[in-house]
Amino acid sequence: MDARTAESLRDYAEGAVPKLMGLDGRATLADLDRRCDDVRAVIRWFLREGRTDEALRLGSSLAPFWMANKLLDEGSACLEQALAAPGGTAVRRGRAYFEHGLLVFWTGDDDKAASLHRQALEIGRDAGDANITALALTGLARIALRSDVDEARRLCREALAVCDGADDPTGRSSALHVMGVAAQMAGDFVEARTLMNERIALAEQAGNLAAVSAECSNLSMVERQLGNIDAAQELARAALEITYRRGDDWAMPYNINGLAAIAVDRGEFERAATLLGAVESMMDAAGAQWPPDERPHYDRMLVVLPAEMGATPFTRARAIGQALASYDAVVFALGTGAGGPDQARREPA
Repeated sequence: MDARTAESLRDYAEGAVPKLMGLDGRATLADLDRRCDDVRAVIRWFLREGRTDEALRLGSSLAPFWMANKLLDEGSACLEQALAAPGGTAVRRGRAYFEHGLLVFWTGDDDKAASLHRQALEIGRDAGDANITALALTGLARIALRSDVDEARRLCREALAVCDGADDPTGRSSALHVMGVAAQMAGDFVEARTLMNERIALAEQAGNLAAVSAECSNLSMVERQLGNIDAAQELARAALEITYRRGDDWAMPYNINGLAAIAVDRGEFERAATLLGAVESMMDAAGAQWPPDERPHYDRMLVVLPAEMGATPFTRARAIGQALASYDAVVFALGTGAGGPDQARREPA
């Protein structure tokens, strides 16, 4: 590989990754997947040539690809290798530490994720970079959600203050997201609704449909707990439809988990158990652990459904869901009735 080829592939990958956030996500992911061996080789080439900054830059930009393609360990290994190399600007290293920490968070290794986010935070503060500082604070807040929601909210407030007026909206978007989740977990549903709607507006302005979908799913959780079941279902369906059209297998189980919880509240227990099984299969395939805001709703279903249905019917419906292919699971999830997984077979809108 020569410099011209490496730089061309770098530009291709960095230009392709933002498209993962929009309706071109499915085709873009497939194209990146076909060329991922070349992209990996580019990162290794930059490191061999001592061009650490470019390896860090490309490795960080690929984080959404690794998440969408369920390659958490591979992405972590790539960023770890780049961060171990000498050189690179402080800002590039800070962003790489944050992205590495986020990938590790999704595997459930909170101690390692916290260490990486703290390194990003130190770099961000030393460099006076508001965006890196805010991202690192929200990374630590995600971890705090597991044990100390008040601390998570404090970290998010600090992140919002740091990035107020910053040119790059990434840190603010992340802080709004985590702060909305924290408010939901604290039972402050009115604040959660306000924060989530603000992030939806910010994401729509940026054309980031991935964030729109994620926040619609979170807002659905809020509306369900407020007793607004119809609104919750409409939001959850909208989130899943966007996710499906984008081809985002990573986000799919979280969207479907919300629809399963709604089915429980509607008394559609067999449907909920089938959806729960589909969600479990998707989570296993992704190698991901439940984030702290989703886990309580999943755990609640594990208690309520066997109690309402009986252990044997619950196990049977759950197994049916676990055996569903992703497309069939989405079709079933988007159905409005309480029938079985063959009730509706249509292309999601």
